[in-house]
Amino acid sequence: MKKVLLLFLAVTTLGLVSCNSNDDENGIVIDGIDLSKDVDCCSAEEALQVYKFLQTVKIVPALSTEVDGLYNVWAYTKTGTLHRGYNDIYFVVTKKKTGNYVKNFDITNVTPLMNMVKMNMWHSTPVGPAVESFDETRLAVKHGWVSFLMNTSEAGTWQISYDISVLGSTGGIKDAPITVDALPAGQDWLKNFKVGDDTYFLSLVNPSDFVTGSNTIQAYISKKSNPITTPYALASETFTIEIDPRMPDMGSHTSPDNVALTKQADGSYKGSINLTMTGLWRIHLTVKDSKGNIVAGGDNQKDGFSSLYWDVTL
Repeated sequence: MKKVLLLFLAVTTLGLVSCNSNDDENGIVIDGIDLSKDVDCCSAEEALQVYKFLQTVKIVPALSTEVDGLYNVWAYTKTGTLHRGYNDIYFVVTKKKTGNYVKNFDITNVTPLMNMVKMNMWHSTPVGPAVESFDETRLAVKHGWVSFLMNTSEAGTWQISYDISVLGSTGGIKDAPITVDALPAGQDWLKNFKVGDDTYFLSLVNPSDFVTGSNTIQAYISKKSNPITTPYALASETFTIEIDPRMPDMGSHTSPDNVALTKQADGSYKGSINLTMTGLWRIHLTVKDSKGNIVAGGDNQKDGFSSLYWDVTL
């Protein structure tokens, strides 16, 4: 990171600095570089945006590696750890000689596996459809996600693999041991339901970002694979997820102006939830198919609410 910071100082001073795809020895070329031909690295402005973003996340050492002695591959999450349920994972590649960011790389075949020790079997978990550039201003940051079904315990341990291709070099990690933490009490962001012989998983995205008042609520629906050691892909079916947020510690009162989650072009489900105060919110779920038939959450407990729910504590 010190090398990256020096690059930014040079950019500020000289104004015309960029990465040159054919200049591994010097890493920086001053004046006259056509950035449209710069296939390896970021422009100075892109590098600055990447650097700023990386101040908001932390490295996950178990997911980081190097390729051919030429490139460092860094993996990040918000906390530097992994937990049960949905996890955003970000990848950045740098040149070992210069510390410059590389924007053209591909990460594929992300495969988490849990060894259920007592049951003597293995299974995977929901995984995002692709690892892709975070956004147009940060092409050197690639984003994917994994939603872990269980936390690490005496009953089972996790490992993960992925492949990476960087400018003609290939590598990755294979069966790297990882720790998946349990969520704190009052947080439960992953649930499942069955339709016939198929099992689906409802992954709530980053509810730790919720605030009092109106929030966009996002989730993914993944389908259990066959064989179960294959990462669980997004369900191709279209559902609607109706929500009924209640506060069980406050007489199970609800809140107004909630909007059901519907399927988006990117495969996610989005709606709106209004959380009027801090505390434990139990978000009761009713899942309907494309014809409006209830397929999950229609069964009620004695309290009259759906037995399918996420728990979120503000």
